[in-house]
Amino acid sequence: MRNITKRDSKSSSIIPELERLRDDSRAVVVVPVLKKAGRVSADIVAQSATRSDQSRLEEATGLALAIDLEVVHGMVVPVAQPKPGTLLGTGKIEEIGHVLSDKDAGLVIVDHPLTPVQQRNLEKEWNAKVIDRTGLILEIFGRRASTREGTLQVDLAHLNYQKGRLVRSWTTHLERQRGGAGFMGGPGETQIEADRRLLQERIVKLERELEQVRRTRQLHRSKRKKVPHPIVALVGYTNAGKSTLFNRMTGAGVLAEDMLFATLDPTLRRLKLPHGRMVILSDTVGFISDLPTHLVAAFRATLEEVLEADLILHVRDLSDPDNQAQASDVLRILSDLGIDEKEGAERIVEVWNKIDRVEPEVREVLVKKAASVDNTVAVSAMTGEGVGELLTEIGRRLSGVMTECTIVLGLDQLQFLPWVYQHAIVDAREDLEDGRVSLDLRLTEGEAVELERRLGNGPKAVEEDW
Repeated sequence: MRNITKRDSKSSSIIPELERLRDDSRAVVVVPVLKKAGRVSADIVAQSATRSDQSRLEEATGLALAIDLEVVHGMVVPVAQPKPGTLLGTGKIEEIGHVLSDKDAGLVIVDHPLTPVQQRNLEKEWNAKVIDRTGLILEIFGRRASTREGTLQVDLAHLNYQKGRLVRSWTTHLERQRGGAGFMGGPGETQIEADRRLLQERIVKLERELEQVRRTRQLHRSKRKKVPHPIVALVGYTNAGKSTLFNRMTGAGVLAEDMLFATLDPTLRRLKLPHGRMVILSDTVGFISDLPTHLVAAFRATLEEVLEADLILHVRDLSDPDNQAQASDVLRILSDLGIDEKEGAERIVEVWNKIDRVEPEVREVLVKKAASVDNTVAVSAMTGEGVGELLTEIGRRLSGVMTECTIVLGLDQLQFLPWVYQHAIVDAREDLEDGRVSLDLRLTEGEAVELERRLGNGPKAVEEDW
C-alpha cells in the first residue's frame, strides 16, 4: 500500500500520513558495533572485549523495558565507518526505516552516544523519535528518583545533557529579539541563546541545591562517626541482586525486582553481625557500562557514601555469562571515584550472588572456589544460602577497622578509665561539672564490642576467637 502524503503548512515538508500516526511507545532497539578497517575501534575494546553483541542487545532491551516500552524489534548493526552526520550508513538507515513502518514503531533507541546533529538527522530520516543510550538512562533515572535528592541529581544531569540539544526544540521562532533603546535598537540575543541562558541559570540553581545536599550528607556522616558503627556499602552492576541481598541481610522492604535500575535512591539500615557488632549497611544505585558522565558527576553526593564506607561489598551476578565484563565496569567506575586497585583490594569483598540460578555442579564448583579465594563469598540472596558466611566475613574484616565514638562515663563507670586508655586512642577528654567524663575515642571493632560489654550496653563476652 502506498503511503498517503500531505504538506504540513507549518514546516512545508512532505510527511507520510501513516508515519505520523506511529505509536512512540513501540520501540526498535539498535545496537551499533563500531569497527574500523576490519578491527574493533580502540575506545570500545576495554568495555566490549568480553561482552558479546547479543548481550549488549539484551541489556539495551532491558533498559527499554525498564520504562515500560514495548520493544517490537532489536538488531545489531555493524558500523565499518561511522558517519559524522548520522553515525549509520544510508543502507542501514533505510533498512531500519522499513522496520519502523512494518512494526508501526515510533521510537528508535540507539545503544550508543549520539551527537545532537546525528540525533536530529536520524529523526528526520525516520520520522520517529530517537533516543541514545545516555538519554534512555536519564529517562530511567528520572522515573526511579523518589527523594528530593535523587530528583535534583537527575534534573541536573538531564539539563546538562540537553544544553547542546536545544536546537531540536525550535523551528520558526529563532529570530533575534530586538535589543537597545528607541525605535532603532540593534539585534539582541536569539531565542535559542535566551533559552540556553535560562537553562544555565537553572543548572546553577540546581548545583547550589545539590551542594546543600552534600553538606547535609556530610553532616549525617559526621554524626554517624560519633558512634562505633562502621559503614558497609553494597555496589555492583545493575540487576546483580544488591537490593535483594540488602533485604535478606536487614529485613528491610527495599524495592527489589528483576529489572535494570529497580532502585535509585540510597538506603541505609542498621545491621547486627553474628557476634553482636552493629554496622550500617548502605544500598546504592547500580552501575552500568558507559554510565553517562553527566550522571557520575550529578550523583557524586550519593556515590560519596561508597567512598566513605569502611567495607565495600561488590555484588556480582554469577549466573550472567558477562559477569566478568560487568565486574570490570564496576571496578572502573570505583577507580574513577577515587578507589584505586590497591585500596580496593583492602576494602572490597566480592559477593558471588545468584548461585541458585546455575546448574548444581557449577554451583558446587563456585562455592568451593569462593572458599579458597581471599575476600570472596558465594551466596544466594534469594534463598539465603551463604549469607551467614558473608556476615561472618564482614565481622572478620571489620575487626581491625578503627572507628570513632564519643562516650560519657558516669561516676559508677570511672573504674573503666584505665582500660579505655590502654585499649583506645583518646582524642579528647572533658571532665564535666557533675563528675562524669566525656571521651572522644578511636578504637577497633573488637575493642568497641568489648567496651560496650563492659559498660553494660553490649552482648556478653563469647568464648571463641573471631
